[in-house]
Amino acid sequence: MTTATHDRPAPAGDTASPLRATVRSTRGRCAALFLTATASTGLGLALPLALGRALDLLLAHPGDSAALRWVLWCAALVLLLAVLDAVETVLSATTTARATALLRNRLTGHLLAVGPRAGERFGSGELVARLVGNAAQAGTAPASLAALLAGIAGPVGAVVALGLLDWWLAAVFLAGAPLLALLLRSFTQDSARCVADYQEAQGRIARGLAEAIGGARTIAACGTADREAARVLRPLPELTRAGHRMWHVQGRAAARAVALAPLLQLGVVAVAGVLLVHGRLTVGEMLAASRYAVLAAGVGVLVGQLSGLVRARASARRLGEVLAEPATPYGNRRLPPGRGRLELRGVTARRGGRTLLDGVDLVVPEGGTLAVVGRSGAGKSLLAALAARLADPDEGTVLLDGVPLPELDHDELRRAIGCAFERPALLGDTVADTIGFGVRPAPPDRIRAGAAAARADAFVRRLPDGYATPCRAAPLSGGERQRLGLARVLARDSRLLVLDDALSSLDTVTEHQIVDALLHHSPGGTRVVVAHRVSTAARADTVAWLDGGRVRAVGTHARLWRERGYREVFADAGG
Repeated sequence: MTTATHDRPAPAGDTASPLRATVRSTRGRCAALFLTATASTGLGLALPLALGRALDLLLAHPGDSAALRWVLWCAALVLLLAVLDAVETVLSATTTARATALLRNRLTGHLLAVGPRAGERFGSGELVARLVGNAAQAGTAPASLAALLAGIAGPVGAVVALGLLDWWLAAVFLAGAPLLALLLRSFTQDSARCVADYQEAQGRIARGLAEAIGGARTIAACGTADREAARVLRPLPELTRAGHRMWHVQGRAAARAVALAPLLQLGVVAVAGVLLVHGRLTVGEMLAASRYAVLAAGVGVLVGQLSGLVRARASARRLGEVLAEPATPYGNRRLPPGRGRLELRGVTARRGGRTLLDGVDLVVPEGGTLAVVGRSGAGKSLLAALAARLADPDEGTVLLDGVPLPELDHDELRRAIGCAFERPALLGDTVADTIGFGVRPAPPDRIRAGAAAARADAFVRRLPDGYATPCRAAPLSGGERQRLGLARVLARDSRLLVLDDALSSLDTVTEHQIVDALLHHSPGGTRVVVAHRVSTAARADTVAWLDGGRVRAVGTHARLWRERGYREVFADAGG
């Protein structure tokens, strides 16, 4: 089958690492945050030296103006540190918010570009969990990375400052530095595994919850709420264990840091005391050395920053799995003049390792109506999805007026093919928006004409604000929702109409009227109808009888009705 590439730029098609892409997108803010944090670190390193100098001057010359000036310098440094801390907090929050928004926008665009295949692979609950929770966690990565890089400058600068005071002080601290490095490395590796397990369990709970919410009425009717709650929460013990492991890893790292850091600080202070006795350090310099020892051993701060970055990386990895799902490709061809001739050539489609359609060859003449019938699991809905290019075959080609569907421009394809489903999604703010929803919104006169053809105009006019009624405020039955979905299709001139069980909730009289509208409302269009009722199949020009993923027979309903197996299809469906 010929493949093509969508010629319109879309960020959804970029499957580069979400973490790298987000850092690049916020590099200006990250640079400002890094410079602010580094400036704060630099002032924090200057403060102990200034305090030591002020202390020395106060001890030597209590009333000297130089001592007063150094005290004022210390106060100014403290004030600047407070201001920089406030600026850093604001920059960190805004950078995280912007990064999260970019990730969610990119992920949402990619999911819509992938289409129904994304929901089939991951599940709606899992996708929501990744879009909401994981995107928010991954959005903290740029700020965490900038803060970590600036945070490393603190211990490094403190060691340098110790060396400037006296090389013995730096040597004592560096003797224990390898242990600190091993501690951070071990924490990063252990934490990454725990976070991945935790987020995986979270995703399974979200997936189960979405399934339960979607089937809430069935659960209530069957009285199985307790059983469903247990099913949804089945991964909870695993989530708990992963959470406990995360806290255990972090607690163990903190405990080791608490045990190691004071020993290093004590060693530095002890050596500083010896140097003070021998006159190589002043009292103020000893005070500065003790403070620099604390800053140099600031593993606790780095552990917290590393922990946030590890969680962000794990979340970004989960987003990357979704972004790695290839978007549906489109070409740039236009349709030639025609009225919707549909052709399936050697179409084979597999799902979950099963072949649901096997070598299907089928032609629907332009302007004709094809009813697709078959037992449950015969592949009717999949054939309808392939005809509408809501899915692509694994082998073979689907053509509309002689053009393979993947070669068509996106907007050209969606204008040419209209779809109606068993449970249509009512998208749009108002009922009119719902009916007019599409690549090119239908004008008001077509909206009303489509509603009339779908026998929806009467009940829409009875709504509080008629066509201006918000969809969420409209009390609609299942049949009324289906009629709005049909009105959306009938409100535009499409070459091909694909109806996948879109009449199942209608009464017999309404169905008869709507089938009449489908046959005569747009006589130039071709129609493919997944049929479960005898009356629908009987009024179609041609019937395609699917059996076991193959086309068992194609012909008129009257001719196929002579076959016992064909009659049994409708008996099984209750039609």
